[in-house]
Amino acid sequence: MIRSRKRKIVIFSVLISLLLAAGSVTFWLTIEKKNSTKNTYSPQALLDVESINEPKPQYDVIVAGTDPEGVTAALSAARNGLKVLLVDGRNREILGGLITIGWLNSLDLNYSPSQSAMSGQFNFLNKGIFQEWYDRLEGTSVDTNTAANAFYEMVKAESNIDLLMKVKSMEPLVEVSGAAKSIKGLQIVDSVGKMHKVESSAVIDATQDGDIAALAGAPFTLGREDIGNRDAQMAVTLVFKLSGVTQEVWDSFEKIGDGTGIDSMSAWGFKEAREYVSSNPERVGIRALNVGRQNDNTVLINAMHIFGIDPLNPESVKEALEIGRKEAPLITNYLRKTYKQLKDVEFAGTAPELYVRETRHIQGEYRLTTVDVMDNRDHWDAIAYGSYKVDIQRLNHQDRGAIVVAPEQYGVPFRTLVPLEVDNLLVVGRAASFDTIPHGSARVIPLGMATAEAAGAAVKLSQDKKVTFRELSKSKELISELRKQLTKQGMDLVAVQYDKPEYMKHKHYKGLLAAVSMSLTFGGDYNDAWDLDGKANAGHFANNMMMVKTVHSGNFAGNPYAAIANLEEPGKQQLTLDQLAYTVLVTAGIAVGPKEALAMLKGLRLVEESTIKELEDTTSLSNGEVFSIVRDVVKNHVGVSYE
Repeated sequence: MIRSRKRKIVIFSVLISLLLAAGSVTFWLTIEKKNSTKNTYSPQALLDVESINEPKPQYDVIVAGTDPEGVTAALSAARNGLKVLLVDGRNREILGGLITIGWLNSLDLNYSPSQSAMSGQFNFLNKGIFQEWYDRLEGTSVDTNTAANAFYEMVKAESNIDLLMKVKSMEPLVEVSGAAKSIKGLQIVDSVGKMHKVESSAVIDATQDGDIAALAGAPFTLGREDIGNRDAQMAVTLVFKLSGVTQEVWDSFEKIGDGTGIDSMSAWGFKEAREYVSSNPERVGIRALNVGRQNDNTVLINAMHIFGIDPLNPESVKEALEIGRKEAPLITNYLRKTYKQLKDVEFAGTAPELYVRETRHIQGEYRLTTVDVMDNRDHWDAIAYGSYKVDIQRLNHQDRGAIVVAPEQYGVPFRTLVPLEVDNLLVVGRAASFDTIPHGSARVIPLGMATAEAAGAAVKLSQDKKVTFRELSKSKELISELRKQLTKQGMDLVAVQYDKPEYMKHKHYKGLLAAVSMSLTFGGDYNDAWDLDGKANAGHFANNMMMVKTVHSGNFAGNPYAAIANLEEPGKQQLTLDQLAYTVLVTAGIAVGPKEALAMLKGLRLVEESTIKELEDTTSLSNGEVFSIVRDVVKNHVGVSYE
């Protein structure tokens, strides 16, 4: 009996050891797979995309645009039982737009704050149709043929989708009744010039620039207009291709140093590339490289910045393509000379379409704000979540760009998809209702695909409940139904618990929210560049007030630099409360002397008494203290609170 029991114990111990060993092997294989640099995929030939000859007279919903967001919206609507017309208006042969024709094959992914080392996969905030598509692909960068084929296979599998490619034009059919406007469908001129009036009670605008919404009369801002600079927008890019990047060449990138790194499909860094001097520095330059691998020993380079382009003007777009095609071979030669790892690569062409980051920002029932992203704010009507850093690319050849903040997780409200003044319309993707600063994060494709999936499901719900999108956007009960349906479709709409970033715990956090909202400061990749406890100087504060004046131009008539005109090297002068008061009032256009300014600032109650009482040293203000004072000034002088 004792011997039998011992035998059982021995057998049990062996089994436990084997299980532990198997688990250990699985763990290390998982880690090895996740950290592998090998591309095991083979090239795919592009599938021929079949288009219908002509559209039916009526559909449940029309989706305008065949970028990833348009494909996703069509899939979501079709899977909810709706008859869908998916229309391409950019003379394309394949689906996928910016990824497959603009060659933006390195994906800006929204990683969840919760990751598992055991899964072998990344945990993304955007699941659902995005995850379904992503799981067919290679990794953090994708082969453009694989991506295009995956989109087409998913669309072709849905009998409810009619795909109409290469239309010459598409315009909204707008019905006007008093001040109310509603879309009743699209007027389409097909590839052979035949006109079709296609009726629908719902249209989803998935064009890159919100074209349908703009034509229908929905209000919008352009570029950085919401922070006072309508003529400024992020540079456009022409992605270019290099051949000859074998596995050996790829692995050699790890030896470059300077932060350059690789996984199996993406490479990043190459910081010395920023030293490249272009043939026309005022019009074109490059940043550190983003390198996306293809399955044929080629790579796609997202690095070129082309300035002074109006993406809404076809002639300006043509000019950008000409500039980029001329510069790409020159950049290639520079890279070959600068990096021995690239000495044998060859220039292999440029993308057929531009990568445009920013044009219209539609004004919707809600506008995603900088505070929303900084505060990692959830919303009762969140239909998607983002975490990608707020990446503001260069605005001109003098600007260096900035990472404003790296959020943990923020919600995107359904209300951001519902444009003001026009009914029966939803806008998805980068043209949705986002302020220009948070747009630096919310513009990324995975988040756009998530908003598109929500839009497709929302059409079904609105038609079943016989409510407009605007009415839907204001109903907590109906939004709850929408969120349940999206969860059923595989989306994850639960906000993850996480430790608050240090900047959110700082006593001047509210001041920081105001400062970032007016583009006075940025936090960098790791939210550590705010320097809230560092000392402010008089010159930099004048710059701050010039930006405040730019954002709120109607309330500040003066010149802040007049307040530092008599200071010797103002950039080295510690900022005192007296100098701050003088600079604020001069910027506000109020006649006052330096000695009387503080008393007047207090008398006008532009700064809260509690804010002044909390100052540690009025002869040497910190950056955080300055931001809190500026927050008060804007709140009390302009009437704008960044909450």
